[in-house]
Amino acid sequence: MELDDKVCYCFHVSKRKILNYIRLHKPRRASQISQCGGAGTGCGWCVAYLERYFADSQAKSQNPEPEMTPEIYAKLRAEYIEAGKRKRANGNEELPDEEDS
Repeated sequence: MELDDKVCYCFHVSKRKILNYIRLHKPRRASQISQCGGAGTGCGWCVAYLERYFADSQAKSQNPEPEMTPEIYAKLRAEYIEAGKRKRANGNEELPDEEDS
């Protein structure tokens, strides 16, 4: 994924914004990345990616990010949502509105 590709579709947070947040704010835990525009607090799809970026920043990651196009990422997220694996966004039944593709 490129820097300007969205990682968090629920809150429209790009990879660049997440990596800059990690670099500037130096979170102590991956969960603190949620303070970056709410990333990871919507459907939950991007949490694994946030954890990976955090581990990379801590030099703990053993697995490089897989090569993935934004289209494949969006397709995998859609499958995740359709499979009913999403969680409630901020305690609500509905997910935040998604940007029209």
